[in-house]
Amino acid sequence: MKTVAFITLGCKVNQYETNAMTQQFIEKGYKIVEHTEKADIYIVNTCTVTNMSDRKSRQMLRRVKELNKEAIIVACGCYAQVAKEELEKIEEINLVLGNNEKKDIVEYVETYIKSKNTEKQTIPKVQTEDVMNQKEFVEFGNITFTEKTRAVIKIQDGCDRFCSYCIIPYARGRVRSRKPEHILSEIQKIAKEGIKEVVITGIHIASYGKDFKQEYRLIDLLEEMNEIEGIERIRLGSIEPLLITEEFVYRLEKLSKVCHQFHLSLQSGCDETLKRMNRRYTTEEFKDITKLLRKTFEDAILTTDIIVGFPGESEEEFEKTYTFLKEIKFYKMHVFKYSPRKGTKAAVMPNQIDGNKKEERSKRLIELSNKNEKAYNQQYIGKEVEVLFEEEKDGVWQGHTKNYILAHYKTEENMENKMIKLQCQGAEQEYIIVN
Repeated sequence: MKTVAFITLGCKVNQYETNAMTQQFIEKGYKIVEHTEKADIYIVNTCTVTNMSDRKSRQMLRRVKELNKEAIIVACGCYAQVAKEELEKIEEINLVLGNNEKKDIVEYVETYIKSKNTEKQTIPKVQTEDVMNQKEFVEFGNITFTEKTRAVIKIQDGCDRFCSYCIIPYARGRVRSRKPEHILSEIQKIAKEGIKEVVITGIHIASYGKDFKQEYRLIDLLEEMNEIEGIERIRLGSIEPLLITEEFVYRLEKLSKVCHQFHLSLQSGCDETLKRMNRRYTTEEFKDITKLLRKTFEDAILTTDIIVGFPGESEEEFEKTYTFLKEIKFYKMHVFKYSPRKGTKAAVMPNQIDGNKKEERSKRLIELSNKNEKAYNQQYIGKEVEVLFEEEKDGVWQGHTKNYILAHYKTEENMENKMIKLQCQGAEQEYIIVN
């Protein structure tokens, strides 16, 4: 029996697809082992969202070869899609597969093995079709990726926004939405397995349904999901701010299972910077969106992504961002230092920012984020919260509230996948303490 090991880098979509590839190998009689063990085949599902992601992908591809010099090394995913020429030159790699090729990965690997065992190798090292030609969502089969006690559901692929800093549309292609009946069927199966929470993910979930001939969008899907018996929480992944309209919120408010945690990808709090980024909203529009959410959902938690050091971001522009973020008071901010991506408009923009300035600005925003998080958590002291518990670490059970605050509960009882109401007794920066 041949052994296969996986390394997954990047987002939940990649994690979902790794799980799908894993199931394909299991069905064909392969044994799955940890990537730290010796294996016959190593598959690295790569990420290319930043230069650091690229570097980590290359490091992992070389590292696994050291575990078994005779192993077959496969690079697949986003970095493989956009940097196939670069990866083709790395001797340790045997196969380079793009994102569309993941669905047939076993066939590619087995064809390579047969070819390798003949006198003349007939299969090209690089197998990546142009994702821009992909018109429909590709199903991976009857697959569910479970993250602890919640299931991650991929509902779409691709992005049509083409922000000036982002390489992902070139790695993932145009928007392709998954058929609602396939999504709902998967969630019904999940509910029967006793999983209470589902997370909706994709490359750009706000675009869900825009490629359908009939009028059916994300809110229509959420309304149907809300009716599925057994599912108690529906959590949205990162969403485009402009998805949040009065009509969307009016309909969302009626859905009792949807979690009131909204990850709105802002990127900058300065209008001039947003324009260069090709983000399609202003800070004033964004502020109105946050007001609407907080007015409608009293317990709403807002998180975001911020890029510092974007080309041309002057001290004045950064200070505008800092002031705006202080005003909005996000619960948590994921701060990224701008990373030039070859093939994007931003990579050739003038006034690229010095690395030390990026580091300094990043630290200031992380400090602000930590301060906001702790202050928000302290507001819960003395209040009752409902927690869905996931795992135990050092005698303390950890889980999340409906609006995604991490909670710690010291008990000897097995709390896995249990949802109960408890009182908040204390608060730290990253979690609350319940009893």
